[in-house]
Amino acid sequence: MDHIERALASNRADYCEIRLERRITTRIIYHGRRLETVSTVVNEGGIVRALSSDGGWGMSTFNSLDDLTTRVEQAHASARLVPRREIHLASHPVIVDVAPASPALDGEGITLEQQHDLANRYNGILLGYPQIVDTQAAYIDQHITLTYANSEGTRIIEERPMAMVSLSATARDGTNVQRAGDGTSSADGYPAMLQLDDLARRVATRATDLLSAQTVVGGVYPVICDPRLAGVFVHEAFGHLSEADFVYANPQARDMMVLGRRFGRENLNIIDDGSLPGQRGTLRYDDEGTPPQRTPLVERGILVGRLHSRETAAAMGEAPTGNARATDFRFPPIVRMTNTYIEPQDASFEEMIADIDLGVYACDAIGGQTMLETFSFSAGHGYMIRQGQLAEMVRDVVLAGNLFSTLANIDAIGSDLAFSRSGSCGKGQGGGLPVGIGAPHIRIQDVAMGGRQA
Repeated sequence: MDHIERALASNRADYCEIRLERRITTRIIYHGRRLETVSTVVNEGGIVRALSSDGGWGMSTFNSLDDLTTRVEQAHASARLVPRREIHLASHPVIVDVAPASPALDGEGITLEQQHDLANRYNGILLGYPQIVDTQAAYIDQHITLTYANSEGTRIIEERPMAMVSLSATARDGTNVQRAGDGTSSADGYPAMLQLDDLARRVATRATDLLSAQTVVGGVYPVICDPRLAGVFVHEAFGHLSEADFVYANPQARDMMVLGRRFGRENLNIIDDGSLPGQRGTLRYDDEGTPPQRTPLVERGILVGRLHSRETAAAMGEAPTGNARATDFRFPPIVRMTNTYIEPQDASFEEMIADIDLGVYACDAIGGQTMLETFSFSAGHGYMIRQGQLAEMVRDVVLAGNLFSTLANIDAIGSDLAFSRSGSCGKGQGGGLPVGIGAPHIRIQDVAMGGRQA
């Protein structure tokens, strides 16, 4: 930390921060029967951000940690050259902390051979199904050490470990080709990835079952979304509209996302919480040194909050929420979600389905598009609901509509909150950030669904 102290002592900007990162990533990937990737890569570097009242933000990114003082000078020089604009940072307590991995994990004792054998085992399960013609099985282990310091006195060292298994299977019957995938991750590392045989079997079974599924008949249906699809919906369609940098810079979004506006019924509560134990988007500190918190976005159907960095909080007269995150050291922090979820209520799945004469149970999510308040999402698969019972499997399930009318049409929310542990979110900074995506089952009335003609 001494070289950081010396560099900050030389700072002449109104505000300066230094963020250093060391990232060790092991990847083992099978593609079909071929071992495609075995690698361990170490990336190390940092970024200095300086804020000058004579201009704005200036930055210097680097791979060598030598001569941080020069990097601070470069960032300040850049800050003075940019066109002047009024930028303030919301007040923030000074924090001095060392936050090791919990539990303490250093990866020592886990060999590359053990990691390889795990990926190979799950790939073998996928390939054991006769109609599976292609697979991908990946084991990824990452350990990030972050050092953060600013001119206000905050000093933080934080470790962020994460192990992940990602599986996909492609099934074929003649010209009919179907795919399924799933994955999970944990900050508890390799030991948490050891018991995923059933996950591999579910992926292969679902890909195989989709071969005999028919495309859903297009129409307007009552739809029950499983926790994964409901979580992706609230993240993509609503969560990004709650990121204050987007709201502040977009007049149309500001007009839509007015605090106090009713978005849903009394049973709808939406939360972002980066402090939840054990979730994929959980952090001890964001990339401005702010502790994440439980931030209510919607309470009893009313918009009550949004997600902030220190800059957006000051600009909008609100408080920082611990949502300033950067993909890696090459980028400055911007407003990003952490663990975003629909709070559970008390409806059971049996109660939701009982009074549906004809509807769709939509499961999983394989992609989607949003444009302000409009959305389109593709479920991984689904089942028709007939006379209150689950019926045949269907595929090519695409839900589309208006965010606000869809939120208002959520008339039942389950008690079975579940989080996806494989989610990543991209926002203009290269690769995705790990995020938690959660919801219970939800029921939505009058959902438009594309598909074949009856």
